[in-house]
Amino acid sequence: MAKERKYMGLSQHLYSVFFAPRGNERMIKLGKDIAQQYLNPFDKLIGVVGEAGSGKSMLIKGMFPGLDLCNDDNGVNIRPLPILDVDEDEGFYAPHTYHMDVRFEMAFTQPHVLAEAVKTAIKKNRRVIIEHFDLLYPFLEMNANLLIGVGEEVIVTRPTFFGPLPEDLAKIVHYSIQFRKMAHTAEDLVEHCMSPELFEKCYHGDVKRGFSLGFKEKPEIDLDALEKDVKDHIDANYSIDFCDEDHIYIDTVKHKCTGPRIHVRSTGEIENFRLLKKIYYDPSQEMYLIIGLVGADLGREIADLNEINFKS
Repeated sequence: MAKERKYMGLSQHLYSVFFAPRGNERMIKLGKDIAQQYLNPFDKLIGVVGEAGSGKSMLIKGMFPGLDLCNDDNGVNIRPLPILDVDEDEGFYAPHTYHMDVRFEMAFTQPHVLAEAVKTAIKKNRRVIIEHFDLLYPFLEMNANLLIGVGEEVIVTRPTFFGPLPEDLAKIVHYSIQFRKMAHTAEDLVEHCMSPELFEKCYHGDVKRGFSLGFKEKPEIDLDALEKDVKDHIDANYSIDFCDEDHIYIDTVKHKCTGPRIHVRSTGEIENFRLLKKIYYDPSQEMYLIIGLVGADLGREIADLNEINFKS
């Protein structure tokens, strides 16, 4: 009789990659989609890594609607951190899910104390969502059930004994976030330099190391002149400042923006901006597209912009 083979049940999911949306509503929607597709009801430890301002909190709000985030402006004065009282919090209304922003909390509490609180919460069958998980991992000495990196892209992985480690994911997203910020600021500059009529009609899309602006009807626009105008703004090194949740300041001019915290500090930080000198038609969306890119020119064809580099 043949012996039945036994398997350890290691996850078959290596990783998934999404474009990191530049608008808050789109980031929240992506969080909801990730929760539906990848979150297991039995996951107790969810780690999120990425730079400040990358959209981690918005992603978490989408994944866990109604969760009180300890780094929200409205929650800054809630002290002590709720998870630190998990030993005493045994009542009927005790939270099932805790949130922790490690970078924020390390200003108040030693990391080994935070790590012990997380371990205690997990032993009590609570769920813990940790931002800047890579900073706590050396003290926690256990990987997340679900690990998410937010940079130019959102990387979702379910680590096994063999990795990936939080620090590996952090290296990727900390490096790539600069391109997302450059692309977002360049996108807003293109809108800023367009006529108000075109600006009101455009739809936003994603391209690796860049952006696309879509139009239902083919726009009458001089791409060379538009590119020159944007490059003039870049050379002028105007400051980019947060105004409110729907606007930024480009120098002193107020500009509508759905992701006002995801920008470079000034236009001069945008590297190698260029517009592709053709308006493309995408039949799947029935849209005419203007494509803008930043960073090194890799000389790719339009169909290869989102190429996956398997060699790396």
